[in-house]
Amino acid sequence: MKHRPLLNKGLPISLMGLVAATTLFSPVAMAASGPGDLTGYGLAFVCLFIFTIAYLAVIFEEKLHLRKSKPMLLASGIIWALISALVTAEGLPTETIEQAVMHDLEEYAALLLFLLVAMTYVNVLEERGVFNALRVWLVGQGFSYRQLFWVTGTLAFFISPVADNLTTALVMGAVIMSVGKDEPRFAVPALINVVVAANAGGAFSPFGDITTLMVWQAGKVEFFGFFALFLPSVVNYLVPALLMTPAIPNHRPEPITSKFRMKKGAKGMSLLFLVTIGLAVTFEKVFHLPPFLGMITGLSLLMFYTWLLKLRTGGYVLAHREAHLRKYGRLDTFEKISHAEWDTLFFFFGVMFAVGGLSYLGYLQLLSVNMYGEYGPFITNVAAGIMSAVIDNIPVMFAILDMSPEMDQFQWLLITLTAGVGGSLLSVGSAAGVALMGVSKGQYTFMSHLRWSWAVLLGFIASIGVHWLVNG
Repeated sequence: MKHRPLLNKGLPISLMGLVAATTLFSPVAMAASGPGDLTGYGLAFVCLFIFTIAYLAVIFEEKLHLRKSKPMLLASGIIWALISALVTAEGLPTETIEQAVMHDLEEYAALLLFLLVAMTYVNVLEERGVFNALRVWLVGQGFSYRQLFWVTGTLAFFISPVADNLTTALVMGAVIMSVGKDEPRFAVPALINVVVAANAGGAFSPFGDITTLMVWQAGKVEFFGFFALFLPSVVNYLVPALLMTPAIPNHRPEPITSKFRMKKGAKGMSLLFLVTIGLAVTFEKVFHLPPFLGMITGLSLLMFYTWLLKLRTGGYVLAHREAHLRKYGRLDTFEKISHAEWDTLFFFFGVMFAVGGLSYLGYLQLLSVNMYGEYGPFITNVAAGIMSAVIDNIPVMFAILDMSPEMDQFQWLLITLTAGVGGSLLSVGSAAGVALMGVSKGQYTFMSHLRWSWAVLLGFIASIGVHWLVNG
């Protein structure tokens, strides 16, 4: 028995709005093509409804006390089961389902391995005390509030291209709260400045944000092509920073004299992290292999390094194991791998496969024709960047990559820029902003950020203008 189409041709305007809200701004793997437009069938609409409910659960994660991976994993399984039922009932070739799922799996596996190595290195460096040492050093330099505003922002801008914007924001946020907890006139603008700087710094590097990583791995922009966004990113950071500077008090905070020493091996592991990044680039540019192979090779170097460190410090001698742990900490790479953000990694799996299913049904292709075909890439890419302040930039980029509209490098760099920095417009628009709201003890809030959103918006507009002038 055939399913009754809900629509004859395409989608009505009201449903198009729902699709725009749920699929344009939802993470997507670059799925293989489906058998055609199946959006008019009842089960296809059910799939869209299930995804919408699951994504609403993600948005209200903290209210529901439900980790974001759980609803998306469930939704992905149900959606593909319904797709299989629809394809079987319609007598369509079922081989296309397996091809689409395996294509999604290939894309997810590459992302998973890359991120797993990066997360492991960040965990190792944090455990070795690298970030704490930086924080203590900065706090002890005796900078004025205004100087500290610029130092933390500039460091966030240049650290985030290597580390992720979340880790960068947390490190700089700890510095700001250490010296500015009793001076909200400094703390709030400084935290906003760090959010803007971390997001802007991540926009011009393939390693700075998951959105740029996905564009690079999809082959839309070459590795060194992203550095064309350096000047627009600088402008995006500088404009709001300059506008906020007059509001920062210029006196010095109380000095902090505490000292902190990194654990043994910290410098070597920091160097290996840079080597691993170099290997990812080398494997892609020289050997024409996926970047995750270079990252995995770099992880193996970290494993050998920790093994040698344990040998040199007597970590394998049973009689001295407890004393060794107290002195050197846990030199166990596999333990650091287990501390990766698995909720996030499983969330990516669920959402990539769920929206990959919607793409298989034809929803994203239909939306691509309406958005990019009617309004053009420039307006659509800028609008997508602004919407990333409400819905995280990662969903925005995944959806556009799945649509794969015909765009030149200027436009792919534009969406990379706008999706990367658009999240700075609101405190909830990026992982960096959400994290700092959690550690600021109520000083940095949605409303306190909103008071400076006009300055951030001017930086957003200025960065697009500079991109047009420099790269247009």
